[in-house]
Amino acid sequence: MKPFAYLRPGSVAEAVRAGAENPGARFLGGGTNLVDLMKLGVETPGLLIDVSRLPLDHVTRTEDGGLRVGATVRNSDLAARPEVRADYPVLSQALLAGASGQLRNAATTGGNLLQRTRCPYFQDISKPCNKRSPGSGCSAREGVHRDLAVLGHSPDCVATNPSDMAVALAALDATVRLEGPEGERTVPVTGFHRLPGDNPDQDTVVRPGELITEVVLPPRPDGSASLYRKARDRASYAFALASVAAVLAVRDGRVAHASLAFGGLAHRPWRARAAEDLLRGAPAGPETFARAVDAELEAARPLRDNGFKVDLARRLALGVLTELASPAG
Repeated sequence: MKPFAYLRPGSVAEAVRAGAENPGARFLGGGTNLVDLMKLGVETPGLLIDVSRLPLDHVTRTEDGGLRVGATVRNSDLAARPEVRADYPVLSQALLAGASGQLRNAATTGGNLLQRTRCPYFQDISKPCNKRSPGSGCSAREGVHRDLAVLGHSPDCVATNPSDMAVALAALDATVRLEGPEGERTVPVTGFHRLPGDNPDQDTVVRPGELITEVVLPPRPDGSASLYRKARDRASYAFALASVAAVLAVRDGRVAHASLAFGGLAHRPWRARAAEDLLRGAPAGPETFARAVDAELEAARPLRDNGFKVDLARRLALGVLTELASPAG
């Protein structure tokens, strides 16, 4: 690990100012991903700005009945909150599906959103990787890519986003609040992470010096239920081969509300807009669900060794929608 400077700011304003004045600086929360990448030589910040003790650990109700979640709230604490378990079970389930208990006790809401891909070529500095070193090439396209993207990838990158939490937040229409040198702004979670395109080194739309301060969840849609389901190679402590987060409301046998997001398939949580358009107002049954999910996954472009992920995601989505539409759902 290369030497670095360390700063513990006393306020959000001080943290943002330090980030803006020191290009290449990194904000440190739980450090569960960043420190590992520093040990591997992937991340080499000259300055770590420790934001873990800033007053950003709140979970409070919004005026309209939604929820504000501070950037330094620990994943395990958020998953256990009664209001999260009651109104946003998909989020609690997604958090508990990620990592291990020890890591969830350290990982933060903001850090979870900013964690970087687990593509083995990104983590190996001896291999070409456009995400790590733009213009060097993508080793994964013709290499080991079983776990990598089938949706939204580009010739320059086939990495996937590793977050479980972000998939649930995408289905919940959450927003991210950022504080930066130019003030505060809000970004939908669905637009927070980027597809790789020609610039796979840019994971998110976060600007230099900007700090995540909180995530805001809208009120739960009337009569809705939600669910997260994840398929992985082993029962715990493994990233998703495919995952699904869904929020569904059924009235008089028809879909009144539907939001659906896939994980493990793309460079960002994949919000299934095509599927949602076919679900809303349609009969809540197997034929509708199959037609909607198939329409979404028509966009998939699997690589040599990961075509199985398309069928895996389809089965997960159909199972989740069927369970949510059942009377006990």
